[in-house]
Amino acid sequence: MKKNMEKHLTLRERILETIRDAIMSGALKPGEKVAEPELAARFGISRTPIREAFRQLESEGYLTVIPRRGALVASFSAKDVEEFYAIKSILEGYAARKACSRLTPREINKLEAINEKLREIAQEGDVRHFFKVHNSFHDLFIRGADNEKLHDMIASLLKKFQRLRLASLSKSGRMLISVEEHEKIIDAFRNRDTDLAEMLVQKNAEYGGKVLIEEETEEEIAPKFSLYPDTDL
Repeated sequence: MKKNMEKHLTLRERILETIRDAIMSGALKPGEKVAEPELAARFGISRTPIREAFRQLESEGYLTVIPRRGALVASFSAKDVEEFYAIKSILEGYAARKACSRLTPREINKLEAINEKLREIAQEGDVRHFFKVHNSFHDLFIRGADNEKLHDMIASLLKKFQRLRLASLSKSGRMLISVEEHEKIIDAFRNRDTDLAEMLVQKNAEYGGKVLIEEETEEEIAPKFSLYPDTDL
């Protein structure tokens, strides 16, 4: 699977996926330096594209780039996780409330189709693919709130904590639970039940943080899983 996917990745994407996977699998630990020269040698390129990749990974919450020290694997405490998911639940819950009366039947049907796709992916156990499609489900109803500032605010927040969201979905059984939660949210949208839609979306977000806090220590909050089991950095 890994080799087939790599054929379709650009060099920049391969660098990003290599570092992401090394962090998520635990090959790179929180606080550990990501070696620029080794990456440059591995991909046969100058350090400029590596540094560009570092900047993107920093914006996604994977790295912390420190002047004259280089890039270090970012670490998250239980407090960081709790605060992120609290804000996420409030903003997305508000978006669901506003979208509830605005979503068209066609858009609600599209949510249902996306969720059925998510069910298939969850059964296959493909966390990376699930994460991308999962984002489209939430983005659809967030845009349905018809508030560009709210959408931009949520998008910026989610990008910064991408690593935590992917980590949460990687937990055993979490993908199928997410699909079941989505079903209830869709029903609330169909019934135009604004209170229920808001509450369900908030609970959905809160649960995402809960599974991380319950299973991880404050020193190393991101779990270890492998997008590509045989990836080495």
